[in-house]
Amino acid sequence: MGPLVIKLGSSIVVDERGLVREDVLGRICDELAELHRAGRSVIVVTSGAIARGMGLMEIPLRPRAIDELQAASAVGQGKLYQVYDELLKARGVPTAQVLLTFFDMSARTHYLNARQTLRKLLDWRVVPVINENDTTTTDEISFGNNDFLAAQVAILLGAEQLLLLTDAAGVFTADPRERPDAQLVSEVQSFDALDDLDIGHATSPLGSGGMRSKVVAAEMATAAGITTVIASGLEPDTIREAVAARPAGTRFAAQAGRYSSFKLWLKYAKPTRGRVLVDAGAARALREGGTSLLPVGITEVGGSFDAGDAVEIAHGADTVGKGISNYSADELRQVLGMQSGDVRRLLPRASEEAIHRDYFVLA
Repeated sequence: MGPLVIKLGSSIVVDERGLVREDVLGRICDELAELHRAGRSVIVVTSGAIARGMGLMEIPLRPRAIDELQAASAVGQGKLYQVYDELLKARGVPTAQVLLTFFDMSARTHYLNARQTLRKLLDWRVVPVINENDTTTTDEISFGNNDFLAAQVAILLGAEQLLLLTDAAGVFTADPRERPDAQLVSEVQSFDALDDLDIGHATSPLGSGGMRSKVVAAEMATAAGITTVIASGLEPDTIREAVAARPAGTRFAAQAGRYSSFKLWLKYAKPTRGRVLVDAGAARALREGGTSLLPVGITEVGGSFDAGDAVEIAHGADTVGKGISNYSADELRQVLGMQSGDVRRLLPRASEEAIHRDYFVLA
């Protein structure tokens, strides 16, 4: 039985004043301890450090400036973890604080090291309490919100289930705050079914996410074969019901034809550094033939990147996929449109493929 990753949104962790919801967290920790005693491996991904810092510093609205966000996180992070540690220790569950950055997921070596550490903690029967390291991250290398971080952790560990707890009961056909007749979507088999729904980006004054980000996180996790549930963390027994596969919030079925862990890392974690435009034949071969991308099929190179960086591959305005380039941007500009023999004469040590099929993933 694989690990269970549970993400708690800011609105679950703290109230409107930035005070910790100890009653809610206490009840959630009861359920976590119950799972732990039953032998389940549990990972907590928590938001709320910035919101907790805002409360302590009496800041009424979430700051926009990165230095203010980092400072608020620095104030709130340790105090927030202390709450989890004390609540779970009282229930006989040891914990460890783990702070991750986007770089830890985007650099392959760091990614594997993070996996190794988290697996060892689970082997030791310790519950990792994970948050983004907001005090050192930047807006260029941030997950954006902890929904994506939770999905990445679930993929990293090959979790059995991802549970995203929020202050909403799940995904609705429209925003229930604006449309009282909106209906809860209890189960999603295909993300195409959500295209016609009004899934908003609205967030709480303390949080950075929204329902749209949770749906995207669910899409990421289910592509790895991980069942995902979006449900209310304010309601009792939500975790018990979700883990037992009983009705709770919105359940997203694991998708068939899952990608390898490497390709999931490439698709969702490794940042793109440039853009490569290809002709119609190359786009068709990549989409339908599972082939590598050769320089002859490239029509334009955008951005500045090195060999080993990830680049977006597009045909016109349509994104085809993402891959790791065997060439720098300057080298690709020299050889684009060339046949392989001409490429070898110009760059004798160059790879025949601009992007090998093993290092490419469809959009």
